[in-house]
Amino acid sequence: MTITSPNNEQLKEVRKLAGRKWRDKLRRFVAEGEDLLEAAEAAGWEPLATLVAEDSGLAGEPVKPHLLAQLSQLGSGTRALAVYAQRWAPAPLGPVCVALWGVNDPGNVGTVLRSALAFGAGSVALGPGTADPYGPKAVRASMGALFGVPLARVREPAELPGRRTALVAGAGVPLRDLEPAERTFVVGAEREGLPDAVVAACDDIAHIPIAFESLNAATAASIALYEQSRMARP
Repeated sequence: MTITSPNNEQLKEVRKLAGRKWRDKLRRFVAEGEDLLEAAEAAGWEPLATLVAEDSGLAGEPVKPHLLAQLSQLGSGTRALAVYAQRWAPAPLGPVCVALWGVNDPGNVGTVLRSALAFGAGSVALGPGTADPYGPKAVRASMGALFGVPLARVREPAELPGRRTALVAGAGVPLRDLEPAERTFVVGAEREGLPDAVVAACDDIAHIPIAFESLNAATAASIALYEQSRMARP
């Protein structure tokens, strides 16, 4: 039966999940769009609920299109969305990990997930002050990589696997000079960088030689992951 009322309980839950407070409380999140739902299915994620426009021909619980459009976080609306349970690893995994510290731009967080999946990172760790990877903008920016990369929360650098390498603009050794090793790259926000205490707790400090002051977090993490994957090749 098609959902026709905006007061439907499933629609109410989806609206709540637009806010981090309710995502944290319910430990759920929403993914929008057929591509994301297909990526979730391919990665073995079972939805708790799937809502589709009644005229879409897609599998799921049909909803009047105008009601589904009201739920959408996309400017163009959506034909399908699904609710999933969040997944958190008990600890970050190696042999390669990226840790984000104070990266509060959800687009950067989602892009780091894409790079982590592309270059075979074992996990992405979320430190204090980092945007919610399960928020709408981060989920969208991840382009489905969210479903393929383990996520873990951390409070201290000591929780990170392998050698902890702080990426700091213009400091330490050039990234290409690092020795191959199990490693976590610790990345801060472009403007603020990493807190001094976090840098001091790392084993190495490295920088990406560039002809400009700094790179945003997603770009820096992507380059570090590429360089690590290049060094690991026989």
